[in-house]
Amino acid sequence: MGENWKGQPVRRSDLTAIRKALPAILVVLLTLASVLQAASEGWQRRDVDWQAGGGRRIKGIQYPKDRPVPLRSEEEGAAKHSTDQKVRLYSAPARTATALLANEMLVESPPVDGFVPWIAVSITTRRKAELELEADVETSVRGSYPAGANPRTDYVIGLFDTGASAHVMGYADGMRTGVYPGLITASETVVSGVTGSVVVSVTQPLGVFIDGLAAIDPETLTLDSSDMVGESNVAIMVGQNPGTFPDLPTAIGTPMSVYYTTVIRNDQTWTVERDGETFTAPDIRLYEPDDAEAPQFSNVIPLELRPLGGISVQYIPTLDMGLGGIDIDDILGGGGFASDFPPASPSVIIGNSSQSLFFVHSVDLYDGQKSALDKDRFMLDTGAQVTVVGSRIAARLQLDPAAPEFEVEIEGVTGEISMTPGYYVDAIDIPALGQWFQARQVPVVLLDVSSPEGGTLDGIIGMNLFVDFNLIVRGGGLFLDEDPALELERVEPNAATDANAVE
Repeated sequence: MGENWKGQPVRRSDLTAIRKALPAILVVLLTLASVLQAASEGWQRRDVDWQAGGGRRIKGIQYPKDRPVPLRSEEEGAAKHSTDQKVRLYSAPARTATALLANEMLVESPPVDGFVPWIAVSITTRRKAELELEADVETSVRGSYPAGANPRTDYVIGLFDTGASAHVMGYADGMRTGVYPGLITASETVVSGVTGSVVVSVTQPLGVFIDGLAAIDPETLTLDSSDMVGESNVAIMVGQNPGTFPDLPTAIGTPMSVYYTTVIRNDQTWTVERDGETFTAPDIRLYEPDDAEAPQFSNVIPLELRPLGGISVQYIPTLDMGLGGIDIDDILGGGGFASDFPPASPSVIIGNSSQSLFFVHSVDLYDGQKSALDKDRFMLDTGAQVTVVGSRIAARLQLDPAAPEFEVEIEGVTGEISMTPGYYVDAIDIPALGQWFQARQVPVVLLDVSSPEGGTLDGIIGMNLFVDFNLIVRGGGLFLDEDPALELERVEPNAATDANAVE
């Protein structure tokens, strides 16, 4: 594999090498959670519904009665997904305007749960010819909608998820968009996690298009697709009928965000109520990388797309007999090759390795007299409301799994629950051009998360750190592209508005 991958015919030897390098596609795997006993005597429990990355959800949090955990409040204008999260349990001391001006990148006592970047997702059948494997960037909706799908109503609400190495869609969402049954192949892969794994289907190449919740009329719930962007000729994962298991969330991952500049404004939120659920999210807009109208913020956290060497977004075609690829009977009978070569795997970033994701270049952590400095294996995950540290970092900070400061209940893809310890870390500093980003008394969850580079991550930078900021996720990192970056702008206190109410 190498530069010849881009725009060149694919040899079977190339495909074999890639397939060996491509494990079961995982949105981001939570491979280990410390299983603890029930909460200590005197602790209390609260139901929540938070995104933990990788299709996992946090369903409950337990904490000492005398030290409630900091949660977001409705007054702060933060995103919510359940009524349980409207209750403020703890409030950090108010900061003066002078203090904010002195260090606008300092966050005191961030909440444990961050915002959720909900987006509208629409599907078309747009694809290339057989064995043209590379995705095409589309700056407007192109292609036909699946048979029976209404483009105004048959969209779904999913996550803008930089922690997802491939796009994934839940079973119910696949039915609504028309992906089921006509766009499903016989190929399958596995999504695994803390408490087991589930088999998912791989689709035919298709078009995926997204926009923020502003594209949805809050009264009629119809979708305005005029500002949607996306990509075509991508294969995605779709959940099979979950039965008694939880359905998979719909998440649009790094294979999309790598091509765009995504602006996430926490000073303006949108709310949509659909199918009995309430979705509140920051205003999200996607721009082409060279769009002069895209905003710029002065504080810039350098990111890396890792593993390095990514060239393009591609799927791997099926070459196995019996799955629509090479048919020996047809060849011997003079019929030549079968009619198509459906994807054997979803589209991911392909190059010297596979499944590349955005990593923060450097992170410093402090707790008491212990520190973990210049750590470069922290992934930026917009699909995770919580911040995570792995075992290596926990060991450096001397965090004791047997003595957590709070606990969370993580629901895996099979619906089983694992108790996972949480702690308050004294400080997390992230170097940036401009002012460094600094957070104090940071709630973190101890999990070991699979890394696309092999082994496990140092941790995950979740959205709980950025509830007071507008963000710009600048894609990039592919061959000859500029490196990706995260830009930040502090939201003025009490500046957040409900965009639904704005004329």
